[in-house]
Amino acid sequence: MLVFRQLFDPVSSTYTYLLGDAEAGEAVLIDPVFEHHRRDSALLRELGLRLLATLDTHVHADHVTGAWLMKQSCGSQILLSEHAGASPVDRPLRHGDRVAFGRRYLEVRATPGHTNGCLSYVLDDLSMAFTGDSLLIRGCGRTDFQQGSPGQLFRSVREQILSLPQTCLLYPGHDYRGLTVTSVAEELRYNPRLGGDANEGDFAGYMNHLGLPHPKQMDIAVPANLRCGQPGAHGAEGQDSSWAPLTFSFSGIWEIQAASLAERLAEARSGALQLIDVREAPEFTDALGHIPGARLLPLSELSARMAAEIDPARPVVAVCRSGTRSAQATVLLQKSGCKRVANLAGGMLRWRAERLPVEGGVD
Repeated sequence: MLVFRQLFDPVSSTYTYLLGDAEAGEAVLIDPVFEHHRRDSALLRELGLRLLATLDTHVHADHVTGAWLMKQSCGSQILLSEHAGASPVDRPLRHGDRVAFGRRYLEVRATPGHTNGCLSYVLDDLSMAFTGDSLLIRGCGRTDFQQGSPGQLFRSVREQILSLPQTCLLYPGHDYRGLTVTSVAEELRYNPRLGGDANEGDFAGYMNHLGLPHPKQMDIAVPANLRCGQPGAHGAEGQDSSWAPLTFSFSGIWEIQAASLAERLAEARSGALQLIDVREAPEFTDALGHIPGARLLPLSELSARMAAEIDPARPVVAVCRSGTRSAQATVLLQKSGCKRVANLAGGMLRWRAERLPVEGGVD
């Protein structure tokens, strides 16, 4: 039986796809996202699947791949186009290759044009295809950077994707409107850029006048993805992440989500967990209020006071308005010798948005 799951990252609107052979207990993961490697690893474990490989459709510019992290946690291989220029890649993929999992396989189709290393993956029975950014639902990836080419993308989509059976379901790398799937028949008829009677000249004229800004994460994501998502030397070496359900950001910060911290408020009140709010004093009692059990220790005073006021043997969670100042606080705490440190992801803004307990503040 084929196991199929479509997963979503709301920050970059990226879809990650899990495909597995239930009988053989083997799986592959398409376009994993760095921040979700724990989610993906847990899902594999719960479904009883062993991850053989991660397959990125291209070198992404809007998020960091989870390929390296999945390899560390699951022992999976990293697969990517031979033209991507990334390292370390365990198996460079070429047009026509097959990636097997159990009795099933994905056929590799080169679909350059969004980038020169774009690949699409087609299931063995031609019922499903995973198109990355080459073809989106009623759209396509841009062609104005990373060796993009309108003409090349037009030919790629028409010859390698829209030539599949019309009933073939197409799963894109992103969707920003909440749409999840389309089909060859739909895109041939309704895609305003690539469907209908559009020719290569029509498409090039459309794409050359999009006038879009570069992705916000491009300067971080592209270099990181050329390393297959492997963090640089700034990663939190020597840190213990086993004390809470933490996620590791690519900037090298361990983070705890608001809901997970809310479950540990009793520890904060008892002192077993050190919850420090690094905002300035007026902010501690402003409209956002503060978390029950939190202790005010402004970032501006942290370096001078933490030796006397922070116990390095107990876990520490740092909090601020948005998660920015507290991220810097975790770096300072780590440098001081604290081994169990986390930043509250999203800060008080996210805490209040999730309607979690506060002291003071305004509804």
